[in-house]
Amino acid sequence: MFGRRGVLGMALAAGAAKGAVAQGATHAAWPDRPVRVVVPFPPGGSNDIVARLLCEVLRERTGQPWVVENRSGAGGNVGADSVAKAAPDGTTLLLTAPGPLTINNALFPSMPYVAERDFAPLALVATVPIVLMAGPETPVRDVAGLIALAKAQPGRIAFGSSGNGSTNHLAGELFRSMAGIDIVHVPYRGAAPAMTDLVGGQIGIMFDNLPAVLPQVRDGRVKALAVAGARRAAALPEVPTMAEAGLPGFEAEAWFGLAGPAAMPAALRARVEGLVTEALSDAGLRAKLAATGAEPGALAGDAFGEFMARERATWTRVIRASGAQAG
Repeated sequence: MFGRRGVLGMALAAGAAKGAVAQGATHAAWPDRPVRVVVPFPPGGSNDIVARLLCEVLRERTGQPWVVENRSGAGGNVGADSVAKAAPDGTTLLLTAPGPLTINNALFPSMPYVAERDFAPLALVATVPIVLMAGPETPVRDVAGLIALAKAQPGRIAFGSSGNGSTNHLAGELFRSMAGIDIVHVPYRGAAPAMTDLVGGQIGIMFDNLPAVLPQVRDGRVKALAVAGARRAAALPEVPTMAEAGLPGFEAEAWFGLAGPAAMPAALRARVEGLVTEALSDAGLRAKLAATGAEPGALAGDAFGEFMARERATWTRVIRASGAQAG
């Protein structure tokens, strides 16, 4: 009735369907091996803190090790590139700050990967406020005083960051541009060494993510001058926003997101997204994130990809307006 071609077509279709079912079953069982989560920055910063909190919950929920691996260098490009070129089997993922996926393409003269092409967006894990701080030896108490000091001493105040292309670096560039001041950028290999120099007086000011700096602010080792977001931080309600401090329109916020190699199958992506979404609904994890000043993310898959596209456009405008460069 069907002929040889019809029978062959039915056999191929049945085989494909069987393969799809088998593939779905395999991905439903993921993870069946340890998962390596690459953080493209050194230990001790906000990115590292958020990654370890998430991996702890995922480890408990899946019964498999979720291992954080810090691979820093080139503004996060080294670690990100290692994930872009990894096997798309869900055993190697990237948990990163904005730089490698939304900023570095406009900041670096050349890139080892194309973020939009080489990564599968999985989930927005957390957002965190950025705080402008002054070191104990910097003789200012607020943003107005800092701007006045910078104008009186052009080129004398150094601002540190966790590295070229970080949101903290670009927040400083935005501050320089909007305040009309001459301050000098000093990039570090991570937030922790920059904070050490801020406390020690080697640099005068610094923008950094709230989770990494909250202990130093509360202990009085540094002075929080302003929060760079649209609203005050719940963990520092007494600290004004940059807009309240005299720079209306100043907004910069950090976030941390999970991505994998672009070739990850759709079923596997959905499995990862589902696990992370469930983990972010865990009351214990939400409380731990809140204690650091972070808020759980609420975007996954394509919605997270669209969010990153908007971020890419925003930071590209800041980079071009400020003339910031990677190096």
